[in-house]
Amino acid sequence: MSLELNASDDRGIAIVRNEIQDFASTRTIFSNKFKLIILDECDAMTKDAQFALRRVMEKYVRNARFCLICNYVSKIIPALQSRCTRFRFQPLPEQFVRTRLDYICSQEQVDTEIDGVDALIELGCGDMRRTLNLLQSVAMSAVDGKVTEDSVYITAGKPLPVDIENCARLLLNDPIESVFQKMYQMQLHKGVALVDIVQQLHPFVFSISMPAAVRIELVSKLAAVEHRLASGTSEKLQLGAVVGAFAEAKEGIVNAAK
Repeated sequence: MSLELNASDDRGIAIVRNEIQDFASTRTIFSNKFKLIILDECDAMTKDAQFALRRVMEKYVRNARFCLICNYVSKIIPALQSRCTRFRFQPLPEQFVRTRLDYICSQEQVDTEIDGVDALIELGCGDMRRTLNLLQSVAMSAVDGKVTEDSVYITAGKPLPVDIENCARLLLNDPIESVFQKMYQMQLHKGVALVDIVQQLHPFVFSISMPAAVRIELVSKLAAVEHRLASGTSEKLQLGAVVGAFAEAKEGIVNAAK
């Protein structure tokens, strides 16, 4: 009575026209219940396959129901969206993720520290699959197999919170020339991408005290840097833009205090 397909693997138009249509077109002899067709990660389906699926949904609406699961609803064509009831699921609360992590670590005998679990939850952003994948990677790659804050951030390739604090301190206090060289050397030494530093600096900017106008301008410039980095521009050049943005923010703070 049910058919489940992972659309990231079976996403061609042939699957829709053959397997899905054949299943939806047949009715059960001894039951009047609906058949259920579940398509996981359907945002990976091609546009042609989605249009073909729309026709199948219209044709066999009397004896079949469809459940479409996706990560990005914007990748689903409007014709399919209009034929569905949309349910949005929020990221999992921290307490549920922590409880599940503690259970899995105890069952798998993974040695963890409290700050390591906190780092997993922070980087997982409420996505249980991402959190568990990161936990598995850390447990397999760490030298002693112990899940610590350092090992989690190193495995994920993300800058440590202490590194972000050091970057913010340098950007707001040291001269431009020395800041640029120190941050560039930190990138080389730690192997951290500038886009990760910018993303972590964004919430830090809101945690420190500064005039609203200065904060708005600084956040806008950080957003512009991230956009340019996504377009494939030079990291070294954009690092200079970040340093310059904080230098202007520092002047704005000084002028506001006068």
